[in-house]
Amino acid sequence: EFYFYGKVTNAGGKDKANIHVFTEELGTVRIQTPISFLEQYDENLLYKTFGIRATGKQHSETGEIDTSTLRFIELVYYQPKYDEQYLKALRDKAKKSWLGSIDPDKWLNEIRGGYDA
Repeated sequence: EFYFYGKVTNAGGKDKANIHVFTEELGTVRIQTPISFLEQYDENLLYKTFGIRATGKQHSETGEIDTSTLRFIELVYYQPKYDEQYLKALRDKAKKSWLGSIDPDKWLNEIRGGYDA
């Protein structure tokens, strides 16, 4: 299962419908999509940024995605905006709940393990 985030550049097809998504990582990715989804979707998808959840095959050793096997699962609304207030609230919440009760350097050493030379 994969998530692709990017701009939809094409959607449709007579017999085998698909959505083309331009991603920064992989370029344009074509995802087989049910015609019924495209028929029922009210808004224009083109040139808008979305996330698309899809299934497909991936090479177990190299991690390379076989783009010819991608099948649409759902459209994910994606708002790529950085919200400083939201992130600050999350950091403050973390400080109160668990960061205040630990020594960050000691915790990081435990996570990383010792580096005895």
